[in-house]
Amino acid sequence: MAVAKDPIQEARAQWIRHGWEDAADGMAMVTSLTRVQQLFRERIDATLRPYGLTFARFEVMRLISFTRSGTMTMSRLGSLLQVHATTVTSAVERLVQQGYVERARSQTDRRVIHASLTAEGRRVVEDATASLNAEVFAKPGLDNAATLRLYDALTELRAALGDLPR
Repeated sequence: MAVAKDPIQEARAQWIRHGWEDAADGMAMVTSLTRVQQLFRERIDATLRPYGLTFARFEVMRLISFTRSGTMTMSRLGSLLQVHATTVTSAVERLVQQGYVERARSQTDRRVIHASLTAEGRRVVEDATASLNAEVFAKPGLDNAATLRLYDALTELRAALGDLPR
């Protein structure tokens, strides 16, 4: 019976065999990150499914819940989530349909739209957060020291790729 091999390790070996040694480690790292992202997405999706949420919609609700006023402008949501305005609009529209969020125009500037959680939205985001903490974030698959080392390395990588403010 054949022993299963790590496909990313095999791809790295192929890169080296084809003369791409200078890119082999980077390819393996990027491919590994992509695969880990897929694995976490599956865990997150399974955890949020009972709440009728995607991670994007959960993030919208969690961000709104962190505000003192209980409301956030659509433009601010887009900025914090680092997504296009249409993506935020779509997520908020779905949350409105679910009864978790309400939208209202600003009284001082009618061009500005605020999103706020409903009472049901506040309950759901707290329950969903407790589930994510228990099922994903508290047990990411590494011990705490390794988790912090990886976080530091990813922060360094994000900075090198221009993702962090200067």
